[in-house]
Amino acid sequence: MGAGHDHGHAHGAPADGTATSAYRGRLRIALAITLGIVVVQVVGGVLADSLALVADSAHMATDALGLGMALLAIRFANRPASDQATFGYARAEILAALANCLLLLGVGGYVVYESVQRFVTPADTEGHLAVVFGAIGLVANMVSLALLMRGQKESLNVRGAFLEVAADALGSVTVIVSALVIMLTGWQAADPIASLVIALMIVPRTVKLLRETLNVLLEAAPKGVDMAEVRAHILATDGVEDVHDLHAWTITSGMPVLSAHVVVSSEVLSAIGHEKMLHELQDCLGGHFDVEHCTFQLEPSGHREHEAHLCH
Repeated sequence: MGAGHDHGHAHGAPADGTATSAYRGRLRIALAITLGIVVVQVVGGVLADSLALVADSAHMATDALGLGMALLAIRFANRPASDQATFGYARAEILAALANCLLLLGVGGYVVYESVQRFVTPADTEGHLAVVFGAIGLVANMVSLALLMRGQKESLNVRGAFLEVAADALGSVTVIVSALVIMLTGWQAADPIASLVIALMIVPRTVKLLRETLNVLLEAAPKGVDMAEVRAHILATDGVEDVHDLHAWTITSGMPVLSAHVVVSSEVLSAIGHEKMLHELQDCLGGHFDVEHCTFQLEPSGHREHEAHLCH
């Protein structure tokens, strides 16, 4: 270590690399369920001539693709780091979440278009069949939601899958309601209206997830971490005179990281040593913020002017 520099590391990432990995088995089960219901609802949509069922199956097909990408992302995320990929491939799951968002927005647009076409050219939807197939989809979605409930709080990728399945569950309810309306009143417009409702359920959740995903890719500060407060805590540590080049970002779900150059009084460094100062800084951040993977560069007074001179 150089005389004025030291680095401290605390690793808070899961042992296998990502928060999503713990839910691999549940994602696989949810994928199998979703694929099965896609087939069932496509058949039901054709037999009942129900656009709402077809729209719900299209949404589920997108979910199935999203779940498959989430599982693929876990495989890449667990590959070890290398000299070229120093954080490994953990961010693959964020890219998968981004792809899910784009696919969902595309499906929403398609359903809206088809719904408008159905208003122009009405169809004769079989309400009884639509109710049966909608109920099958609802039961299957509830099983998948139960499997993913816990994981959606810990991983963006699992949250994306959870929100998609939740939207599917609401879509199944909408299919059932529209089919009952057709059965009781014969009002065929209920089917394209239900399709539009399904599309509108897709968009808000997708936009929210897209915003969170882009924040990760743009290396914004982790959610819930107030950088001004972080700076204040570091400056409150005995012996710290200044902090600069303070950065915090998220590699992937469950992997927030932070780095900073901390200017420390030469007298304090001489008295307590680099190791104790690093422990104090790490304990400070670990105790007050959800950031455990930290890298600090300790600098004696006057070193920042030396860095500025090197930059010029």
